[in-house]
Amino acid sequence: MEPDRTVLGGAHQFHRNGHQTKGNGAAPQRSGHHRPPRHPRAPPAYEPPERPAPRRHRRAPPPTPPQAGRVDWPVSVALAQSVPELPTGTDWSYEMKLDGHRMIMWRTGDGVRLQARSGRDVTAAWGDLALAGHHLPAGTVLDGEAVITTEDGRISFEAAQARAASSPTRAHRLAAQHPAHYIAFDALQLPSPTGDIRARPYTERRTALLNLLAELPANNPIQAVSATTDRNTALTWYNTLHSQGIEGIVAKRTTSPYRAGRASAWQKIRHADTIEAAVVGFTGATRQPRALAVRLPDGRVALSQRLTTALATQIAPRLVPQPGRAYTQGGDAYTPASGEIVVEVVAGTTRHAVVTVVRLR
Repeated sequence: MEPDRTVLGGAHQFHRNGHQTKGNGAAPQRSGHHRPPRHPRAPPAYEPPERPAPRRHRRAPPPTPPQAGRVDWPVSVALAQSVPELPTGTDWSYEMKLDGHRMIMWRTGDGVRLQARSGRDVTAAWGDLALAGHHLPAGTVLDGEAVITTEDGRISFEAAQARAASSPTRAHRLAAQHPAHYIAFDALQLPSPTGDIRARPYTERRTALLNLLAELPANNPIQAVSATTDRNTALTWYNTLHSQGIEGIVAKRTTSPYRAGRASAWQKIRHADTIEAAVVGFTGATRQPRALAVRLPDGRVALSQRLTTALATQIAPRLVPQPGRAYTQGGDAYTPASGEIVVEVVAGTTRHAVVTVVRLR
Protein backbone atom coordinates (compact mmCIF):
# COMPACT_ATOMS: atom_id res chain seq x y z
CA MET A 1 0.00 0.00 0.00
CA GLU A 2 1.34 3.37 -0.85
CA PRO A 3 2.03 5.61 2.14
CA ASP A 4 -0.63 8.08 3.09
CA ARG A 5 -0.08 11.53 1.62
CA THR A 6 -0.82 14.60 3.65
CA VAL A 7 -1.40 17.73 1.61
CA LEU A 8 -0.55 20.85 3.52
CA GLY A 9 -2.28 24.00 2.17
CA GLY A 10 -0.44 27.30 2.35
CA ALA A 11 -2.15 30.04 4.39
CA HIS A 12 -2.64 33.37 2.66
CA GLN A 13 -2.34 36.34 5.01
CA PHE A 14 -3.88 39.66 3.98
CA HIS A 15 -2.51 42.85 5.63
CA ARG A 16 -4.55 46.12 5.72
CA ASN A 17 -2.48 49.37 5.72
CA GLY A 18 -4.13 52.18 7.76
CA HIS A 19 -3.60 55.78 6.57
CA GLN A 20 -3.24 58.45 9.25
CA THR A 21 -3.53 62.26 8.81
CA LYS A 22 -0.74 64.30 10.27
CA GLY A 23 -1.12 67.46 12.44
CA ASN A 24 -3.52 68.61 15.12
CA GLY A 25 -6.51 69.12 12.82
CA ALA A 26 -6.53 73.04 13.02
CA ALA A 27 -6.26 75.03 9.79
CA PRO A 28 -3.35 77.51 9.73
CA GLN A 29 -4.21 81.28 9.88
CA ARG A 30 -2.90 83.59 7.21
CA SER A 31 -1.40 86.84 8.62
CA GLY A 32 -2.84 90.24 7.57
CA HIS A 33 -6.32 89.13 6.69
CA HIS A 34 -9.36 89.04 8.92
CA ARG A 35 -11.72 86.16 8.37
CA PRO A 36 -15.19 86.39 9.78
CA PRO A 37 -16.07 83.83 12.30
CA ARG A 38 -17.75 80.78 10.96
CA HIS A 39 -21.14 79.80 12.20
CA PRO A 40 -21.14 76.32 13.56
CA ARG A 41 -22.66 73.83 11.24
CA ALA A 42 -25.77 71.97 12.22
CA PRO A 43 -25.10 68.48 13.31
CA PRO A 44 -25.88 65.94 10.64
CA ALA A 45 -29.27 64.32 10.72
CA TYR A 46 -29.37 61.10 12.64
CA GLU A 47 -29.00 58.05 10.50
CA PRO A 48 -29.55 54.66 12.02
CA PRO A 49 -26.58 52.35 11.71
CA GLU A 50 -26.69 50.02 8.80
CA ARG A 51 -27.83 46.57 9.66
CA PRO A 52 -25.29 43.95 8.97
CA ALA A 53 -26.06 41.81 6.00
CA PRO A 54 -27.65 38.53 7.02
CA ARG A 55 -25.10 35.75 7.38
CA ARG A 56 -25.26 32.97 4.96
CA HIS A 57 -25.19 29.64 6.67
CA ARG A 58 -22.58 27.59 4.95
CA ARG A 59 -23.10 23.91 4.74
CA ALA A 60 -20.68 21.90 6.78
CA PRO A 61 -18.16 20.12 4.60
CA PRO A 62 -18.80 16.42 4.20
CA PRO A 63 -16.95 14.31 6.76
CA THR A 64 -13.61 12.97 5.66
CA PRO A 65 -13.89 9.23 5.16
CA PRO A 66 -11.79 7.31 7.67
CA GLN A 67 -8.49 6.17 6.30
CA ALA A 68 -7.79 2.46 6.32
CA GLY A 69 -5.31 1.37 8.95
CA ARG A 70 -2.07 -0.14 7.86
CA VAL A 71 0.43 -2.60 9.26
CA ASP A 72 3.72 -1.03 10.31
CA TRP A 73 7.14 -2.64 9.86
CA PRO A 74 8.19 -4.74 11.66
CA VAL A 75 5.00 -6.49 12.68
CA SER A 76 4.78 -8.62 15.83
CA VAL A 77 3.55 -12.07 14.86
CA ALA A 78 0.84 -14.23 16.41
CA LEU A 79 2.03 -17.37 18.17
CA ALA A 80 0.34 -20.63 19.12
CA GLN A 81 0.20 -22.24 22.55
CA SER A 82 1.46 -25.81 22.89
CA VAL A 83 -1.28 -28.22 23.95
CA PRO A 84 -1.28 -32.01 24.51
CA GLU A 85 -4.12 -32.60 22.06
CA LEU A 86 -6.12 -30.74 19.44
CA PRO A 87 -9.21 -28.85 20.62
CA THR A 88 -12.64 -30.08 19.59
CA GLY A 89 -15.69 -28.16 18.40
CA THR A 90 -17.19 -26.62 15.31
CA ASP A 91 -15.41 -23.28 15.66
CA TRP A 92 -11.90 -24.53 14.91
CA SER A 93 -9.89 -24.75 11.72
CA TYR A 94 -6.84 -27.02 11.56
CA GLU A 95 -3.76 -26.20 9.50
CA MET A 96 -0.61 -28.13 8.70
CA LYS A 97 2.46 -26.89 10.57
CA LEU A 98 5.44 -27.01 8.25
CA ASP A 99 9.07 -27.29 9.28
CA GLY A 100 10.33 -24.06 7.75
CA HIS A 101 11.18 -20.45 8.57
CA ARG A 102 8.44 -18.10 9.77
CA MET A 103 8.27 -15.11 7.47
CA ILE A 104 6.16 -12.01 6.85
CA MET A 105 5.92 -11.00 3.18
CA TRP A 106 5.44 -7.28 2.50
CA ARG A 107 4.45 -6.17 -0.99
CA THR A 108 5.06 -2.43 -0.99
CA GLY A 109 4.75 0.13 -3.73
CA ASP A 110 8.51 -0.11 -4.29
CA GLY A 111 9.02 -3.87 -4.16
CA VAL A 112 8.98 -6.76 -1.70
CA ARG A 113 10.46 -7.05 1.79
CA LEU A 114 10.69 -10.22 3.84
CA GLN A 115 10.67 -10.12 7.63
CA ALA A 116 11.75 -12.86 10.03
CA ARG A 117 9.75 -13.57 13.16
CA SER A 118 12.33 -11.58 15.15
CA GLY A 119 11.72 -8.49 13.00
CA ARG A 120 14.94 -8.76 10.99
CA ASP A 121 14.93 -8.02 7.27
CA VAL A 122 15.86 -11.31 5.55
CA THR A 123 15.07 -10.34 1.96
CA ALA A 124 18.66 -10.88 0.80
CA ALA A 125 18.60 -14.57 1.75
CA TRP A 126 15.30 -15.28 0.00
CA GLY A 127 15.58 -13.42 -3.28
CA ASP A 128 13.53 -16.02 -5.16
CA LEU A 129 10.58 -15.46 -2.82
CA ALA A 130 10.95 -11.69 -3.06
CA LEU A 131 10.78 -12.00 -6.84
CA ALA A 132 7.63 -14.14 -6.58
CA GLY A 133 6.07 -11.58 -4.25
CA HIS A 134 6.03 -8.98 -7.04
CA HIS A 135 2.97 -10.75 -8.44
CA LEU A 136 0.98 -9.69 -5.36
CA PRO A 137 -0.84 -6.35 -5.47
CA ALA A 138 0.92 -3.49 -3.70
CA GLY A 139 -0.25 -3.07 -0.12
CA THR A 140 -0.44 -6.80 0.65
CA VAL A 141 1.07 -8.21 3.86
CA LEU A 142 1.05 -11.99 4.40
CA ASP A 143 2.15 -14.28 7.22
CA GLY A 144 3.55 -17.68 6.39
CA GLU A 145 6.45 -20.09 6.27
CA ALA A 146 9.41 -20.28 3.89
CA VAL A 147 10.16 -23.93 3.07
CA ILE A 148 12.56 -25.82 0.83
CA THR A 149 11.87 -29.32 -0.43
CA THR A 150 14.33 -32.03 -1.40
CA GLU A 151 14.29 -34.04 -4.62
CA ASP A 152 11.94 -36.60 -3.04
CA GLY A 153 9.43 -33.90 -2.04
CA ARG A 154 10.28 -33.83 1.66
CA ILE A 155 10.41 -30.47 3.43
CA SER A 156 13.97 -29.94 4.64
CA PHE A 157 14.48 -27.66 7.59
CA GLU A 158 18.24 -28.09 7.25
CA ALA A 159 18.10 -26.65 3.73
CA ALA A 160 16.05 -23.69 4.92
CA GLN A 161 18.48 -23.15 7.79
CA ALA A 162 21.44 -23.17 5.40
CA ARG A 163 19.72 -20.63 3.18
CA ALA A 164 18.92 -18.32 6.08
CA ALA A 165 22.54 -18.37 7.22
CA SER A 166 24.01 -17.66 3.78
CA SER A 167 25.50 -14.54 2.31
CA PRO A 168 23.48 -12.96 -0.52
CA THR A 169 25.83 -14.46 -3.12
CA ARG A 170 25.64 -17.97 -1.69
CA ALA A 171 21.89 -17.65 -1.11
CA HIS A 172 21.45 -16.84 -4.80
CA ARG A 173 23.39 -19.97 -5.71
CA LEU A 174 21.38 -22.12 -3.28
CA ALA A 175 18.13 -20.72 -4.66
CA ALA A 176 19.11 -21.91 -8.13
CA GLN A 177 19.74 -25.41 -6.74
CA HIS A 178 16.77 -25.66 -4.37
CA PRO A 179 14.11 -22.98 -4.92
CA ALA A 180 12.00 -22.04 -1.93
CA HIS A 181 8.23 -21.95 -1.53
CA TYR A 182 6.25 -19.53 0.58
CA ILE A 183 3.34 -21.25 2.31
CA ALA A 184 1.00 -18.47 3.43
CA PHE A 185 -1.43 -19.04 6.28
CA ASP A 186 -2.76 -15.54 6.99
CA ALA A 187 -3.44 -12.18 5.38
CA LEU A 188 -2.71 -9.17 7.60
CA GLN A 189 -3.26 -6.38 5.11
CA LEU A 190 -5.00 -5.98 1.75
CA PRO A 191 -4.42 -3.31 -0.89
CA SER A 192 -6.00 0.12 -0.45
CA PRO A 193 -8.66 1.05 0.43
CA THR A 194 -9.13 -2.06 2.63
CA GLY A 195 -5.85 -1.91 4.57
CA ASP A 196 -5.25 -3.68 7.88
CA ILE A 197 -7.57 -6.68 8.38
CA ARG A 198 -6.01 -8.19 11.51
CA ALA A 199 -9.12 -7.36 13.56
CA ARG A 200 -11.33 -9.43 11.27
CA PRO A 201 -12.16 -13.04 12.17
CA TYR A 202 -10.00 -15.88 10.91
CA THR A 203 -12.59 -17.06 8.38
CA GLU A 204 -12.66 -13.66 6.64
CA ARG A 205 -8.87 -13.42 6.56
CA ARG A 206 -8.64 -16.96 5.20
CA THR A 207 -11.09 -16.16 2.41
CA ALA A 208 -9.17 -12.98 1.58
CA LEU A 209 -5.93 -14.98 1.43
CA LEU A 210 -7.37 -17.57 -0.94
CA ASN A 211 -8.82 -14.88 -3.19
CA LEU A 212 -5.45 -13.12 -3.38
CA LEU A 213 -3.51 -16.26 -4.22
CA ALA A 214 -6.06 -17.37 -6.81
CA GLU A 215 -4.93 -14.41 -8.95
CA LEU A 216 -1.27 -15.51 -9.03
CA PRO A 217 0.28 -17.41 -11.95
CA ALA A 218 -0.08 -21.18 -11.68
CA ASN A 219 3.65 -21.75 -11.21
CA ASN A 220 4.11 -19.09 -8.51
CA PRO A 221 5.79 -20.52 -5.38
CA ILE A 222 3.44 -18.60 -3.07
CA GLN A 223 0.74 -21.02 -1.94
CA ALA A 224 -1.85 -21.31 0.81
CA VAL A 225 -1.33 -23.79 3.63
CA SER A 226 -3.66 -26.79 3.70
CA ALA A 227 -6.51 -26.38 6.19
CA THR A 228 -9.57 -28.35 7.27
CA THR A 229 -12.43 -28.03 9.73
CA ASP A 230 -12.46 -31.83 10.22
CA ARG A 231 -10.45 -32.77 13.30
CA ASN A 232 -10.05 -36.40 12.16
CA THR A 233 -8.52 -35.26 8.88
CA ALA A 234 -6.07 -33.09 10.81
CA LEU A 235 -5.09 -36.02 13.02
CA THR A 236 -4.50 -38.13 9.92
CA TRP A 237 -2.14 -35.48 8.61
CA TYR A 238 -0.36 -35.43 11.95
CA ASN A 239 0.08 -39.20 12.11
CA THR A 240 1.06 -39.88 8.50
CA LEU A 241 2.95 -36.88 7.14
CA HIS A 242 5.68 -36.37 9.72
CA SER A 243 8.28 -37.98 7.45
CA GLN A 244 7.39 -35.43 4.74
CA GLY A 245 8.27 -32.47 6.97
CA ILE A 246 4.87 -31.80 8.55
CA GLU A 247 5.93 -31.18 12.13
CA GLY A 248 2.49 -30.67 13.64
CA ILE A 249 -0.97 -29.14 13.44
CA VAL A 250 -2.10 -25.63 14.39
CA ALA A 251 -5.74 -25.19 15.44
CA LYS A 252 -7.18 -21.69 15.01
CA ARG A 253 -10.49 -20.48 16.38
CA THR A 254 -12.53 -19.37 13.38
CA THR A 255 -13.86 -16.25 15.11
CA SER A 256 -10.49 -15.02 16.37
CA PRO A 257 -8.66 -11.90 15.15
CA TYR A 258 -4.94 -11.89 14.45
CA ARG A 259 -3.29 -10.91 17.74
CA ALA A 260 0.42 -10.53 18.33
CA GLY A 261 1.96 -12.82 20.91
CA ARG A 262 0.90 -16.18 22.27
CA ALA A 263 -2.82 -16.73 22.81
CA SER A 264 -5.21 -19.63 23.29
CA ALA A 265 -7.02 -18.82 20.03
CA TRP A 266 -4.11 -20.57 18.29
CA GLN A 267 -3.13 -24.00 19.65
CA LYS A 268 -0.53 -26.43 18.33
CA ILE A 269 0.58 -30.01 18.73
CA ARG A 270 4.03 -31.02 17.54
CA HIS A 271 5.97 -34.23 17.24
CA ALA A 272 8.79 -32.60 19.19
CA ASP A 273 7.79 -29.74 21.46
CA THR A 274 10.27 -26.89 21.60
CA ILE A 275 10.75 -24.00 23.98
CA GLU A 276 12.41 -20.62 23.69
CA ALA A 277 15.61 -19.89 25.57
CA ALA A 278 17.81 -16.81 25.95
CA VAL A 279 21.44 -17.09 24.88
CA VAL A 280 23.78 -16.07 27.71
CA GLY A 281 27.06 -17.39 26.35
CA PHE A 282 28.89 -19.80 24.09
CA THR A 283 31.85 -22.13 23.78
CA GLY A 284 34.43 -22.13 21.02
CA ALA A 285 35.43 -19.16 18.90
CA THR A 286 33.22 -16.11 18.50
CA ARG A 287 33.25 -16.46 14.72
CA GLN A 288 32.35 -20.14 14.88
CA PRO A 289 30.70 -21.02 18.22
CA ARG A 290 30.66 -24.69 19.12
CA ALA A 291 27.72 -24.65 21.54
CA LEU A 292 25.46 -22.14 23.28
CA ALA A 293 24.82 -21.51 26.95
CA VAL A 294 21.09 -20.87 27.22
CA ARG A 295 18.82 -19.86 30.07
CA LEU A 296 15.75 -22.09 30.10
CA PRO A 297 12.28 -20.94 31.23
CA ASP A 298 12.79 -22.55 34.65
CA GLY A 299 15.91 -20.43 35.24
CA ARG A 300 18.51 -23.12 34.60
CA VAL A 301 21.50 -22.32 32.42
CA ALA A 302 22.44 -25.27 30.25
CA LEU A 303 24.98 -25.93 27.54
CA SER A 304 23.54 -27.05 24.23
CA GLN A 305 24.62 -29.85 21.98
CA ARG A 306 27.13 -28.94 19.27
CA LEU A 307 25.66 -26.45 16.80
CA THR A 308 25.25 -27.28 13.16
CA THR A 309 27.49 -25.35 10.80
CA ALA A 310 24.51 -23.42 9.45
CA LEU A 311 23.32 -22.41 12.92
CA ALA A 312 26.81 -21.41 14.06
CA THR A 313 27.23 -19.23 10.96
CA GLN A 314 23.85 -17.57 11.53
CA ILE A 315 24.33 -16.90 15.25
CA ALA A 316 28.00 -15.83 15.28
CA PRO A 317 27.51 -12.24 13.99
CA ARG A 318 25.07 -11.51 16.81
CA LEU A 319 27.27 -12.72 19.67
CA VAL A 320 28.88 -9.98 21.78
CA PRO A 321 31.42 -11.68 24.07
CA GLN A 322 31.96 -10.34 27.57
CA PRO A 323 35.14 -10.62 29.67
CA GLY A 324 35.60 -13.46 32.12
CA ARG A 325 34.25 -16.97 32.37
CA ALA A 326 30.93 -18.29 33.63
CA TYR A 327 29.66 -21.73 34.55
CA THR A 328 26.45 -23.67 34.22
CA GLN A 329 24.87 -25.45 37.19
CA GLY A 330 26.58 -28.58 35.91
CA GLY A 331 30.00 -26.92 36.02
CA ASP A 332 30.48 -26.41 32.28
CA ALA A 333 32.49 -23.27 31.49
CA TYR A 334 31.46 -20.83 28.77
CA THR A 335 32.18 -17.32 27.54
CA PRO A 336 29.46 -14.87 28.64
CA ALA A 337 27.73 -12.99 25.84
CA SER A 338 25.36 -10.05 25.73
CA GLY A 339 22.70 -9.23 23.20
CA GLU A 340 19.05 -10.15 23.03
CA ILE A 341 19.41 -13.47 21.24
CA VAL A 342 16.59 -15.99 21.55
CA VAL A 343 16.75 -19.52 20.18
CA GLU A 344 14.28 -22.36 19.95
CA VAL A 345 15.49 -25.51 21.67
CA VAL A 346 14.37 -29.05 22.35
CA ALA A 347 15.02 -29.79 26.00
CA GLY A 348 14.17 -32.73 28.21
CA THR A 349 12.40 -32.32 31.53
CA THR A 350 15.13 -33.83 33.70
CA ARG A 351 17.87 -31.80 35.33
CA HIS A 352 20.62 -33.21 33.09
CA ALA A 353 18.54 -33.49 29.92
CA VAL A 354 20.14 -32.78 26.57
CA VAL A 355 19.44 -29.35 25.06
CA THR A 356 19.45 -29.07 21.28
CA VAL A 357 19.24 -25.72 19.52
CA VAL A 358 16.77 -25.94 16.64
CA ARG A 359 16.71 -22.42 15.22
CA LEU A 360 17.41 -18.76 15.82
CA ARG A 361 14.42 -16.61 16.69
